[in-house]
Amino acid sequence: MLEGYALHIPEMAERFPHLNANTSQRPKWEEFDGYAFLAMKMLDDAGADRGVTVEHVSLILGPTWVLSFLEDEGDVFESVRQRLRTASGRVRTMPADYLAFCLMDAVVDHYFLAVERIGEGVELIDEQVISHPDPGDIKKIHRLKQQMLTLRRAVWPLREVVGAIVRSESDLLGKRTKVFWRDLYDHTVQVIDMVETSRDSLASLHDTYLSSLSNRMNEVMKVLTVISTIFIPLTFLAGVYGMNFEHMPELKWKEGYFVVWAVMVSTGVLLLLYFRKRRWI
Repeated sequence: MLEGYALHIPEMAERFPHLNANTSQRPKWEEFDGYAFLAMKMLDDAGADRGVTVEHVSLILGPTWVLSFLEDEGDVFESVRQRLRTASGRVRTMPADYLAFCLMDAVVDHYFLAVERIGEGVELIDEQVISHPDPGDIKKIHRLKQQMLTLRRAVWPLREVVGAIVRSESDLLGKRTKVFWRDLYDHTVQVIDMVETSRDSLASLHDTYLSSLSNRMNEVMKVLTVISTIFIPLTFLAGVYGMNFEHMPELKWKEGYFVVWAVMVSTGVLLLLYFRKRRWI
């Protein structure tokens, strides 16, 4: 297939690692005699349970054609295929570099969807952390951090790639499509800004969780302290009259039992009123 496009298989295998099944290379843009090579990362947004996975995508741009190499079967290019099938838009009338732009634009648009989904997850956890912090929240926060880190590793190098394309003077890139590449660069920068904002929100959310957990623990300790404080004088009274001395005048009082109860109840009520007045409870 490559020979039909005037490409040399040995040279391709040497210059382009994707032919050797190397899918770990960073996004990059390289220009050669008669064609250019583009590598990038495409996101597979599988939902909240499975998170975000990355698929390697390579494009080879020629004067009148574009070849794509995908790591897996699934992709985000269905909208581009639909435009080609229905001849809608400029994709069938513009040069080949516009098709390459459309493919990259579909990848970047999917970045937006992934960032928005993660942002929605951050908002949901934020509300839950403030109202009812739960130990399971920290696992959700960690999972979102991992997804955001995956997204950041994919989109940051892509900005350099699109910037290199915008600055390129290759004959493969026509003047008519320059404006589209600049627009794509702006979109990439916007995605990066959203990623950084979400990262800051996640860091703040982690601090909020710890703060909410600490406040909740403080409330529990406050209640326990109040209960302990109330029972200190009551325990003292019970301890005094629980001693085994034979000569204790109060033990012979006819109403002594009820007096002790009255004193203990009054002490507890007065302490509760005092604590409430001081807004400790």
